[in-house]
Parts: sequence; C-alpha cells; structure tokens
Amino acid sequence: MLSSSSTVRERENDDDDLERNLKRPKIDASASEAEAETNNNTPEPSTEKPHVLPPSHSLLGVPLPTAQEGHAINFLETNVGISEYVGRGVSKIEGIIKQRFTDFLVNEVDLDGNVIHLKSLGMPEPSKKYPTEIPPSSDLANEVQSNEVVPADEVTTTTLDTADSVKKSNEPWPESNNAELASYLSETAIAQLKEMFLQGPEPPRIPDSGWGGRTGKASAAEEPSSSTAEVPSSELESNDRGKRGRGRGRDRGGGRGGKGGGRGGDPRREDHRKVVSEPIGSKETRTAFHQVIRKLFDGKLDSETDTSAPATEEGSRIVVKWSRRGVGRGGRERRDGGGGSERAPRGTFPPYIHFTFQKTNRDTQDALSHLSRMLKVNVKDLSVAGTKDKRGVTVQRVSLKRNNKSVEDVWNLANGVTNGRKTPEEAVKERGERGVRIADLNYRKTSLELGLLKGNAFVITLRSVQVDSMETLDKALNIVKNTGFINYYGMQRFGTASVPTHAIGLALLQSDWQKAASLILQPRHGEHPDVEAARNAWLVEHDLDKALSLMPRRVVAERCLLESYKKQKGDTRNAMGALSTIPRNLRLMYVHAYQSYVWNAIVSERVRMHGAEKPVVGDLVFEVDPDAKTEGDEVPVEDENEDATDKGLSNRARKKLSRKPWSPPQVKTLTEEVLGKYTMLDVIMPLPGTDVAYPGGQLGDRYREFLKMDGLDPDNFVRKQKDYTLSGSYRKILHRPTAMTWSVMHYTDPDVPLAQADEDKLLGFDPPVVDEQGKFMALQINLTLGTASYATMALREITKTETSSHYQSSLTNAAEDQKYRGMADADVDMEQGVAIVGDGDEDAAMGTV
Repeated sequence: MLSSSSTVRERENDDDDLERNLKRPKIDASASEAEAETNNNTPEPSTEKPHVLPPSHSLLGVPLPTAQEGHAINFLETNVGISEYVGRGVSKIEGIIKQRFTDFLVNEVDLDGNVIHLKSLGMPEPSKKYPTEIPPSSDLANEVQSNEVVPADEVTTTTLDTADSVKKSNEPWPESNNAELASYLSETAIAQLKEMFLQGPEPPRIPDSGWGGRTGKASAAEEPSSSTAEVPSSELESNDRGKRGRGRGRDRGGGRGGKGGGRGGDPRREDHRKVVSEPIGSKETRTAFHQVIRKLFDGKLDSETDTSAPATEEGSRIVVKWSRRGVGRGGRERRDGGGGSERAPRGTFPPYIHFTFQKTNRDTQDALSHLSRMLKVNVKDLSVAGTKDKRGVTVQRVSLKRNNKSVEDVWNLANGVTNGRKTPEEAVKERGERGVRIADLNYRKTSLELGLLKGNAFVITLRSVQVDSMETLDKALNIVKNTGFINYYGMQRFGTASVPTHAIGLALLQSDWQKAASLILQPRHGEHPDVEAARNAWLVEHDLDKALSLMPRRVVAERCLLESYKKQKGDTRNAMGALSTIPRNLRLMYVHAYQSYVWNAIVSERVRMHGAEKPVVGDLVFEVDPDAKTEGDEVPVEDENEDATDKGLSNRARKKLSRKPWSPPQVKTLTEEVLGKYTMLDVIMPLPGTDVAYPGGQLGDRYREFLKMDGLDPDNFVRKQKDYTLSGSYRKILHRPTAMTWSVMHYTDPDVPLAQADEDKLLGFDPPVVDEQGKFMALQINLTLGTASYATMALREITKTETSSHYQSSLTNAAEDQKYRGMADADVDMEQGVAIVGDGDEDAAMGTV
C-alpha cells in the first residue's frame, strides 16, 4: 500500500494544506423538473450549488464525494477515472511509501540517457577563458542536461575527447588533417584549405598608397598568407575605437602610419575566400564531410552545399569557408584579451547557465520561485525540462538566463554567501536553505525547454510491507517489469485539494471565466493559516490590499488574480483578463488535467470491456511509432542546403524539432487482418482535441458522451483564446519501465533512512542503515520510466491499493512501525526542518501532453 507522508506530523500538515472544506451535495436537476411538471408548477431555483466535479462524473458509476462538517472532500482514484489493473488476480501487497522524504528519490534522465546527479557542491572555478569558442555544433555546446560535469574554466578547451585536442592548441595544421581530408578533397584543394585556414578569419588586404593606389577586391589565391596574422590586438582595438568615435576619418587612410590597406580599412568587408570540393554523389559521404570539417576545425570553418551552380548527375559540391560565428568585432577571432591568465569579460560568456537542482518536499514552481528570489532574477528566466513530484527528493537540470551573472555569482547567491549569511566553507557543509540546493554550474548557449528529457529514475522505498508470500511479491513486481502497468495520469495531476485542477480546466474550456476565477480563489479546508487569512480578507472582508499583503508569494495563481483585480481598482468583471496574468504553464496545467481525466475514464472503459492482455479490433496504434527510434539514431537531413551545424545532432536535434509547429502523428484503426502484428504496448488512446482520431464503435461513442455531457464539442476544441485551444495528442495505454530492480530489507525504527539523497551523500549525512534483525520489512524498488508516466501508478499496480493522499495518511497513522519511532531523533528533526508546505498542485508530467 502507498503513503505520501514522511512522518505523522508531516502528513497532518500536508493534508490540512491540500484539502478544502466543501459540502455540496449533488443536484438531481432532472428529478426536480419532473416533480415540477407533475405539479404543473415552475420549479423554484435550488439554493444548492452544483458539485465541483464535472457533470460527466455521473458516467463513472461511482457516488459523488461529499464533505462532512469541518472536513475536506476526500477524492478517490475512482473520481478521476482510475479503476482497473493489469494483474487483477494478484493478491494485495500492503506497504507505506514516502514515510520519509528519502523514501521517494527522483533523478531526471536527460536526452542522452544520463541520470542526473549532484556531483560537487563546491564553488565553480573562476572562468578565465572565453567559453563561446566552443563550436556551436559540438556536443558540449549543445548539451542541455549532461550527467558529466564540465568546470566553467574548462569549457573552452574541452572540444574533443581525444589526445589530439592538446596538440591542436599548439599546432594550427597537424599532418593528420591531410589524411582525414584526403577522402573528400584533392591535394590541390587541401593545400588551398590549409592556406585559407592559416590566413585566419580576416581576409588579407592588398597594400596600396592611399586612395590613388587602391585596387579592387582580389581573390584569396592572389594574397600572401601572412598579411594579417601578427597584428597586436591592442592596435585592432584602437582602430575600432577610432571608427566608432571621433576618429572615423581613419577609414580613409588606414591603420598603422595612416597607410592604406592596413587594419584601418573597413573591418566588415566581405570575405570571398572559399574552397570547393569535387562533386560528391553520396549523401552519406557529404554528411561525413560536414562532420569532418566540424571536428577538425572546431567550428571555425563552415561547410555547406554549393548553391552557385546546379547539382549535376555526379553529385553536389561542398563549399568550405571561414565561419562568422565566433568572430569578434572587426572580423577578428575572439581571444582571451591577450593574456591567458586574465578573466574574460562577463558579457562574453554564453547567455545561459545550467545547473543541477535538488529540491526536498517542494513542488517545482514553488521551488523555482524561491530560487528566483535568492538569485534576484525573474522566475521566467528559469527553465526546466520537466516538473517533479513534490513529496520526495528530486534532482534535475535547470537553465538560467544569466543577464550578466557569472557562475560564481549564481553559486554565491544561491548559497547565501553574497549577503554574508554563510561563508563558502559553511555552504558546502550544510544542507541547502529551505530544501533547495544547486550544484555543477556550466555556461550553455541555449535554455532548457519542457519535454527535453527521456524520463526519470526512481528509488522508492515501501515500508511496513506485508504480503502473503514472497511468490506473490515477485509475481506482482514481474508483471510491472515485463508487461507494464496502466499508464494512468496519477492523483497529483488533479491536485489533492477540494477543488481539483480538472474542474478549473473544464471551466476554462467552457469559457466560463468567472467560474474558473471563483474556483481558484475558493477557500480550502485546513490550509496554511496565511493563505486562509488572505482568502478571508478578500472573500469575506473584501479588503483587496489586505489579501495581497497576506497571500504568500508561493500561491501563484491566487496572487495573480488579486494583483489583476487591484490594477482594475477592485473591479472583478474582467475575469478573463485576470486569468491571463496567471503563468501560461499553470493555466495549461488546468486544461491538461481535464484532458487527463477524460483519458483515464475512457481507458478504464476499454480495459473493462476488453481486458489489458491484447489488442482488439477498433484499437488505435501509431502508423510509425515515435518511440521506436533507437538511441543514437541521427535525424534524417531533409535539405542539403541547410547549415552543416544542423546535421548529425543525434537525439539533441529533438530540441530543434520541438520548436516546430506540432503536427498530429499518423494513426490507424486495427482490423482483424493486422491484429497479430501488435501488442498492448502499441495501443494508444487520444487525449481530446481537434486533431485526433477517436476510437470507433461503442468506445468512441462513450468518449463523445463524456465530452458532450460536460458541454464540449468533441470535434471542435478551437477557442477564441488560443491558449485554451486543444489540438489533442495520444498516449499509450500501457507503459513498461525501461529498467527495474528491487530488493527486500528490514528495519525497526521508521525514522532510520533506507536510501540516501545526493546532497546528503556529498555532505556525509544520514547513511542508509539496514537492520537484518529488524521487526519490519521494506521493499526498495529502482525503476526508470519515460516522460509523462507516474511512478505512483506503477506502485498502484504492484500493491493494488488506493494512492490518494488522505487514504495514505490513514495507513501511516495506523502503521505498526510508528510505535518504534524516535530511535534516531537526530535525523527526525533535520528532515522535518525542510518540510515546506506548498499550496500549488504538482504535476510530474506538466507540459509534456
């Protein structure tokens, strides 16, 4: 069985914070109308408010949840469509999860399959070299979430993983270049390429005697190879300043001594130098040539298809020339400022800083808001690839638009060193403030975006496990490992408060702006006193200023609405405008939650009708499975005229592709003839939207019935407000872990850690302790899941137990091992010290729908 608490006291706090006190019985409108018609009287308006859940809830076949006096509504899995199992005949396994935060560890898996861990808590080394000299196409430059830590002062030098990279720094043209280029260029072309490369990025100039002696533009072949190689950078900077300021007249005469043809000419003149290959017929050979140029010259040279002449039957020619990227003002190569020991100016570093981010018992948005205040930046400058569960310890990569901050600045601010609260030595000996820690900072050229991850790796510890036999335990675990589990959207998708996120999402899809705003601002039973007081100040006292002063910053949506009302001088009629001030990803979370609710409900219908063992006629599958692409496959090149830096990016090309407009994948409906070609792992179900196909037959009719009952048109999800226009998508009914192992251990004191977070490992805190003679059994599961899949739903399949928070609270309170608490008091207070109660609803897969 599952739990979502680390201690009894934490459980009580979270339940109070997340549940709302609503007492709204269901209205039977049809019965009222029938009675009125019988009496020939017009029915009186009911004083009862409609239930917060969507009208389609009646199709789930379960009663509406209600609240007792002084308590919150307790939603169950069945209220959001979760009801079926793959291994329905396997016995229940009792157990408690998240009794401690370290019982639920989550580490992000990046696009390359690396599991993200904290590597070093120390301050990054001072950045002395210019980091943007990394070729834009190199793996290091394009890395968005690497498990490998690259110190900031090594970013410029780590361009190749071979010993030759050291030689390249001292030898401008090693003999090995000739051998590697021989497969693509003639000896003459190689000699021309060598000459062009040794000339440097600025085209040579022809000496003259001033205006009278100046000649026209000449080709690179006519110019000496060393005409500009040794000009001191100080002279170059002087000439640049002369051009920008009062010395503009220098353009007429030139640089040194006022002679023409020197550095004083127009530094932005066009570079006509290039080397052209013979026609290359094979597309694979051309791609390989692009990659060789990129590797040998570290992005200093560009290669592209020659468009000056049409391609022949023999193939296309490739042009190689100096790249303008990485070239400074005046066409000069960017340098360290003349001295390798001098620190590069802040403005010359790449625009983003990436770092590894660990949070403890905080939802993602709340933790990022707190971090933004520590770093003194706008929260919009922080980006992640995916949001993580609140209850637990999670590790992921975060990108920051640095705005002239260095990695040292960010580290100092995040660790309280800048304001003097801590010394650098203290910062690496204590846990991060308020459950937040950053580490492993690197400069990067691009930011992170939602969806740029492969999944998440979990270490989950179930405590107080009770099972009838070890055979039952192994059977339940092997079902998940080998067959998979129903890929439901978990309870955290819908929140655990009395106004679930999908209810707000339905109001937004119905364009009922007043209702949506009202639901967001509605009181919650037992929430944090500050939030409760702020709500009452607005809803009861109608004191907008007081409400804003009391409302904590972490309560994002409510604050946005109140601040918008304040700008409108208390006028609440423009609810649509007020809602639009809520961050877009949060507003989308609401509408995605409604999509998820419908998906859960229809998948349960499908499993009840046909089971979860094999596909049936009428099921939907992808024409080409987007998940079938093997790791390391390169993205096909559609246009050979595209820049060479876009080629051969492997799975990192997904970042570029993710920016293109979404287009619906091709799906097909299974017929009797093709059933044998597919398994249940191939079967998909649509999330409602305009651009998806619905299942046929009885299941499709049921799908449309759900949407129509909620006042939505199944064939038209276009809205005047584009943010709420849903194109729809598809999700596989079953999900199988990419990796899964487990072990059984014993313990007595429930406060003793059985797993260890990254930060605690580096600090030397709380080593796991296993008591072989312990009174209670624990099950530790290591599994890796793909994006948008919920570990709690995998655990639900194993334990056959309700996962809602209030149910898990009761399990924790009643657990036998609670009688043995307190045998490790030192650990209890430390862990409870970071139990920050958040008010936001967490969704582990937000943004990936």
